[in-house]
Amino acid sequence: MANKALVGEKVGMTQVWGSDNVVVPVTVLRVRPNRVVQVKTAERDGYSALQVTFGQREEHRLTRPEAGHFESAGVQPGVRLLELRLDDVSEYEVGQELTVDTLAEEVHVDVTAVSKGKGFAGVMKRHNFKGHSASHGAHKVHRKPGAIGQCATPSRVFKGRKLPGRMGNQKTTTQNLVVVEADAERELLLVKGSVPGPTGATVLIRNAVKRVR
Repeated sequence: MANKALVGEKVGMTQVWGSDNVVVPVTVLRVRPNRVVQVKTAERDGYSALQVTFGQREEHRLTRPEAGHFESAGVQPGVRLLELRLDDVSEYEVGQELTVDTLAEEVHVDVTAVSKGKGFAGVMKRHNFKGHSASHGAHKVHRKPGAIGQCATPSRVFKGRKLPGRMGNQKTTTQNLVVVEADAERELLLVKGSVPGPTGATVLIRNAVKRVR
């Protein structure tokens, strides 16, 4: 599990010049200060995590439970509440602000978001199937999956079979993205490569949990 994490928003993609005079494609993430609303520990809650919020939200738009939760913590209401699962939360306290500087020293990060929804898709688009041949004798089967099971035994299709269905719109994590730049003044984090989700999506950024070879 990670020991550093932040919540940000996807701004879009651009490109910057690297140190070796090579263009680097980057995704721009806006990381507004994350305010700690609640600290959850393994002894009291069964797991360790930080409940954070970001941005500003007008108090009259809050429900009574939400208003009471922010008031008891003494934290200004934010856009939404999210949890950051961490190994150790002993160094954090309610009301503390986490900025983009938290990940400035990290070389690689993992980014989690809900991917773009593609709607109903066939096996060629959804699972990269090859498709059938386009030669003589192939009649209206060019993009079909082909045989999906046996006949009399077991007389059913096994679960998990790759079939047409709804594509995207699911929680996706891209691991080991290189941190290109962390700008605390503009509240921006630039990571190399693409990040799941559309523009404006809420993303979870944490230090990479797998060793990079």
